[in-house]
Parts: sequence; structure tokens; C-alpha cells
Amino acid sequence: MKAISVLGSTGSIGTQTLEIAEEFPDQFKVVALTAGRNLDLLCDQIKRHKPEIVALAHSSGMQQLKERLNGLQLENQLINIPKLVCGPEGLNEAAAWGKADLVVTGIVGCAGLLPTLAAIKAGKDIALANKETLIAAGPVVLPELEKSGSRLLPADSEHSAIFQCLQGTPWADNARLSTGVPTPGFKSIQLTASGGAFRDWSIEDLKKATVHDATSHPNWSMGKKITVDSATLMNKGLEVIEAHYLFGLDYDHIEIVIHPQSIIHSMIELSDSSVLAQMGWPDMKLPILYAMSWPNRIETPWKRLNLPEINNLTFKKPDKTKYPCMQLAYSAGKYGGTMPAALNAANEEAVAIFLEEQIHFLEIPSLIELTCEKHKENFKQEPNLEDIIYVDLWARKICREFAKKQSRKLFS
Repeated sequence: MKAISVLGSTGSIGTQTLEIAEEFPDQFKVVALTAGRNLDLLCDQIKRHKPEIVALAHSSGMQQLKERLNGLQLENQLINIPKLVCGPEGLNEAAAWGKADLVVTGIVGCAGLLPTLAAIKAGKDIALANKETLIAAGPVVLPELEKSGSRLLPADSEHSAIFQCLQGTPWADNARLSTGVPTPGFKSIQLTASGGAFRDWSIEDLKKATVHDATSHPNWSMGKKITVDSATLMNKGLEVIEAHYLFGLDYDHIEIVIHPQSIIHSMIELSDSSVLAQMGWPDMKLPILYAMSWPNRIETPWKRLNLPEINNLTFKKPDKTKYPCMQLAYSAGKYGGTMPAALNAANEEAVAIFLEEQIHFLEIPSLIELTCEKHKENFKQEPNLEDIIYVDLWARKICREFAKKQSRKLFS
């Protein structure tokens, strides 16, 4: 039985994690939850899972949450009200909750960085679904892992696939989990990408892309931000940076391959030319479950993969002209230091501005590039946590300023 803390319990990763906990009650017990503003869903989760502590990201919802839980208790739908905390300190307390064995990090964006660090400092193992923890703060997070002995277990599809393929290789035998230590025998990574909503669109057609178009993923059911990232292929670029920190390979040995069927979730090449792949239906529950249950595997009643049913698996190289965000991520990763933090923050802000329908889809990469270029003026090669937080806030502000200035005449 593992005790689980779920950061971002009302989001996509959080809700699927709790579904797994309900499906396997003899394996997992939920002891802590954190959430944003979806109090309806949060109250239902508290009633179902009876956590010991619940943290709200914003204090404004605390009084309403207390009233709702008191009502559930009066109706005999809730035996005990959990400890209620809020704000950054509350999130950190829930993340580092003493009885938790594993913390599932489902908070989207850099908002998940500080509670994840709190969990690492408390020595908790991390089921990592929050890319930004390593992308923005890899130089800070890896030393903390060394100090605490915590392990990062990838819970997103692609890095879970790599992690699963590495079991039994020299990497798994000789390197402690996820501290960026390369070992002999591990040659390259091939991250597969669906190609997103616009994989069959021409560059000319992209000039007419709407928010609705960009948020309609052909294979996966995800939040709007990550679905737009999939359409720009920035999600793969960010995963390249994350893979660099997780598995210790340099950027020239981490490749991206377009695989429209999303059946092969990633591949690794070993020094003897063998290529290992992990396959499965496009369902986030499998990588989440593996991170939760590692080093064991749990038998599930889930639909089995049927290759004759799929019939055809195809692959192609991504078009660098069509997906400039991919190259921006490679460049930021190679630049190192605080540049990935600036890239990540600029991307989050540019996507938010696009979702607000203030810019066109093709303006997303230009805003990111302008922000990263401007960041060279205050770049740091060996940042601390304060530097990362500063750059994150700075890049968001600069990106918004560029968005106001940037002419839209190319797309009007």
C-alpha cells in the first residue's frame, strides 16, 4: 500500500491518478490533495478519498470550501474534515506531508515547481507529470535530488516509455534514478510525437488556424495549453530538455519522430544498435500507473493492445519550418542555465495570449524567440532558485510587452 499525495487533483493528471487509486484501493491510499478553484470536484474527491490534508492554491476559496465540507459532514457524507491550508505555504505543506510515500505532480506550469521542490526536500519519491520542474529548474532540482535521495519517476507518456525501456539496461543498473547520469550502452532517445492538431495542415493553412482548431487533438484528451503545445510541437521541444535532465544524454542524441498513431510512445537506441520501444494505446493512465507502482507492475483489466487492429504504424521527420518552436527548445536547451526557464515562461504566456485570441497561432514562436533573445542580456549560466523564479516572472512580463508591440499585419 502506497500513500499518495496528489498535486493538482482537479486537473487532467490529478483526476486520472485518483481514478487509478479508486480502481486499485488495495495498492494506493490518498493522504493529501491540492487544487485550484474547482471546489465542486474537490469536495467530491475529499468525500471519496478522505485525505488527511487539503491545500487550496488561493485563499479566496477557503471559506467556501469550509462551508461545503461542514455541510457534507452534517449530511453524514463526510466523517472527518481534513486539515485545510492554502497559498504557497499550504501547497508546500501538502506536498511534503509526512505520511506520503509518493507525490504525483499534476500542477501545470511553473506553479508546480515550488511544491515539487518541497516534496523532494522532504525525501518523497516524485511521479513527475509537471515538465516545468526540470525544464525551468533542472540545474536546481538535480542537486536537491542528490541531497534528499528522492527519485523522479516519469509520469508523462514519452519519458515513462523511455524509463520503461531502460529497465534492465546498464543505465538502470549503474545510475540512480533520474539524476542525469549517462552510462555506457545508452546511445540515443527517439521521442515520438503525434504531430498535433495541425499535422496534416500546410504552412499556408496555419495562417487561418483558430483557437478551436489548435485545441482539437486527434489522439489525446488533454488540457488546452498542452494541446496547443502539441500543435506547435513545443511540447516535444520541452520534452527534449526534460529528457536531457532525466536521462543524462546530450541534445545531439535526443531526436523527435512524428508518429501519427501514438502507439509507440518513445524509443531508445543502445550501443549495439538495438532499438527498444514501449507501445500502448494513447491513454495517460498507463504511464501514471507505472510511476505510482514502480518497481512493480499491477495487473489491470484495461483494453489490451491489438496490433492487427491498428494495422499500420508510420513515422516521419518533423518539418523544422512548420514547427519553429521545436528548434527554439533545442537552442534554449543547448544554451543552458536560465534560458530554458525563459523559454518555458515565454511559451506559457504566448499560448495564454493566443487562447485569449489576442494573437494569431503563427505569432506564438515569434514571441518566444523575441523573449529568449532579450534574455541573453540578463542570462545566468549557474542559477539558483531565486534566479529561476525571477527569470520566470521577467519572461512573462517581457512576452506580454512584445505581444502588445508586435504587428499583426502579416496575418490580417
